[in-house]
Amino acid sequence: METIYLAGGCLWGVQAFLKTLPGVVETEAGRVNGSTNTVDGAYDGYAECVKTVFQPEVSDVEQLMSYFFEIIDPYSINQQGDDVGPKYRTGVYSENKQHLEAAQAFINNRTDHAEIAVEVLPLSNYVRSAEIHQDRLDKFQDDYCHIPRKLMDKYK
Repeated sequence: METIYLAGGCLWGVQAFLKTLPGVVETEAGRVNGSTNTVDGAYDGYAECVKTVFQPEVSDVEQLMSYFFEIIDPYSINQQGDDVGPKYRTGVYSENKQHLEAAQAFINNRTDHAEIAVEVLPLSNYVRSAEIHQDRLDKFQDDYCHIPRKLMDKYK
């Protein structure tokens, strides 16, 4: 098993989507690459993300990136859907250098790579979100999400 952290705007829909993908065995809502060790509401530079544990022999980083790009606007800076602000930026984070290289190669191989605003950075820290945010759209199906529901169910 390997772990990568994907930030795609509001984490609720991102988690709902990622947990349906082939090879993804566990997801957890959280915050990534902030300037503190806790999240107290101010977020201190954190991006909302989903910690994603996956089987690379089923879906490698390149395949995960392909799925991820189905649910984000990769050109938008600090916004996905109606959610606006730095905590809604898009990014790929990992402690594994090969993950970052694969993610960057995926972006660089696209014809629109110069316009893509997705961060690809080493993981500096991660904080798990409160329980109310874990699998939120399973608990509260009418909550807002920038990802269309039909897309969230595409790989179920």
